[in-house]
Amino acid sequence: MSRLRSGTTQNLTDTTAFIELLEGLPEQLRDFFSRELELIVTRAPGRLDLMGGIADYSGSLVLELPIANATHAALQQCDDHNLHLVSLASSTNDPPREFEMPLTDLFVAGQPMEYAQALARFSNDQDNHWAAYVVGAFLVLMREKGARFTNGVRLLIRSEVPEGKGVSSSAALEVATMQAIAAAEAIELSPRELAFLCQKVENLVAGAPCGVMDQMTSACGEADRLLALLCQPGELLGNVRLPEELAVWGLDSGIRHSVGGADYGTVRTAAFMGYRMIAELAGLQCRATDQRGFVQIDDPQWHGYLANITPAEFESLYASQLPREITGAEFLNRYQGITDSVTRVAPERRYPVLQATRHPVDEHARVTAFTEMLRNWSENSEPESLGQLMDQSHESYSACGLGSAGTDELIRLVRNAGSSAGLFGAKITGGGGGGTVAVLGRRDAEKSVRAVAEKYAQSTGHYPLLISGSSPGAVAFGHLRLVWQH
Repeated sequence: MSRLRSGTTQNLTDTTAFIELLEGLPEQLRDFFSRELELIVTRAPGRLDLMGGIADYSGSLVLELPIANATHAALQQCDDHNLHLVSLASSTNDPPREFEMPLTDLFVAGQPMEYAQALARFSNDQDNHWAAYVVGAFLVLMREKGARFTNGVRLLIRSEVPEGKGVSSSAALEVATMQAIAAAEAIELSPRELAFLCQKVENLVAGAPCGVMDQMTSACGEADRLLALLCQPGELLGNVRLPEELAVWGLDSGIRHSVGGADYGTVRTAAFMGYRMIAELAGLQCRATDQRGFVQIDDPQWHGYLANITPAEFESLYASQLPREITGAEFLNRYQGITDSVTRVAPERRYPVLQATRHPVDEHARVTAFTEMLRNWSENSEPESLGQLMDQSHESYSACGLGSAGTDELIRLVRNAGSSAGLFGAKITGGGGGGTVAVLGRRDAEKSVRAVAEKYAQSTGHYPLLISGSSPGAVAFGHLRLVWQH
């Protein structure tokens, strides 16, 4: 049996279950942890993107809900200088994934390896690519915080955040891991710093070009509150309470979502291409800084973010001058590159510049209006107005090419049910291209949400996973220190 030396489970049933799991690991892992040394336990939730989505990298306001599903990490230091990593599947029928490497392998010529080297290593090892999200946390702390790991580490992960569903399973893994390492090594990290360092793990080691909203919500979110984040680059604007009569659910389409997928990357790159074109039209100074297609723009007007352009300004001055599509080669020949440091323009690819640029401009306005409605909510407010903004957001996603047959069908079913069934709106979440749909409805409308799931299952053969509830972010949870009782 274990004893809690410090911290609190906050009465979270999944944390209690994780501790019980540690006390009764399967036989093949029975000796994974020493019973003589303390364990550090951390917890980080996934998130449901209610509004903002793919506009985060363009500086939009976003509204994110930390969900009840979370990733737990248990860390114990050891003296063999290796990282021993086990990831337990949420299903007991699946075998655990294991990975081991000497922590000294993260050094090259006595210095922490370059991010590009780590990216190449895991890109060339698809069987172990999942471990990049953990190993990357060690490397980022070495490079950014000067951490030096003199001990080895045994780290056990269990995640209840569905993978590939657009609810940030990767961010939850990064945040739980880095929080545990920081606690073990007494590394002081502010909540914002924790999130930004975890974003570096995803961008530079795992190779997924996400914005920071996922990591910020997993780290800084509060239970039953929408995190309001202005992504310029990550200004926390407090938490927004949903009206008592409203609730949010997630429905999984069954279509696998990947933030590292080609569609998301294409749309993100296209948005930065649009910003580069607008900068030239506005007479801003633009200059190439290297041969890799990266430029710098002196921008006192919008401070580098498309979201700071108003919809009226965009439509009247710039929309008609942007191409609907352009090849990467055509763009590079005229504009040299973009300001995004984590994506590159591919010469052979066609990019949907106009809509990818319009989306963050309009989305920021939609999220701002949505937030103001919530902050000024009264008994006379109409939840259908919130639903209309969600519908507009979904249509904009689809116009970018980030819709999918499954998510479109879920939205159609929600719209058909309508406010008479207590459902007001729905939209695709996160990076799009499949994944999960966020549904807004009356708090007592879960029966209607389940009816939508039933109809979806009848038409597609896939019964959607229903995501409901909320829980605290990693910082609000803190960490536990467990010792074994003999």
